[in-house]
Amino acid sequence: MTLLITVFAAVVSTLVWYNSDPGSSMKTHILCFMFWGASLMWLVDAIFEYAELGAEYFAPKASDMLGDAFLGLSAVALGLIIWLVIVLVTDPKNRIKNALKSR
Repeated sequence: MTLLITVFAAVVSTLVWYNSDPGSSMKTHILCFMFWGASLMWLVDAIFEYAELGAEYFAPKASDMLGDAFLGLSAVALGLIIWLVIVLVTDPKNRIKNALKSR
């Protein structure tokens, strides 16, 4: 489930990046790198787990799937939080700077 969730997030973030304005300063490429990196990490983990478990890998327990889903969603949420912090710190559209000046 973690692999599936992060691949889905990587594909969505790649589509957003690809369809965004070339001069966009929202740093959506950072999301792509984070989610594709996480997907690659969990792909390697799945390969090694399959090598260890064999055919049992394709019949997980419901509790294991639920735990993996929470882990995948947590990884996506953490990636989005990191991206949000980066965007807020760099303030590409100077909105925070302008809001602080106007006070």
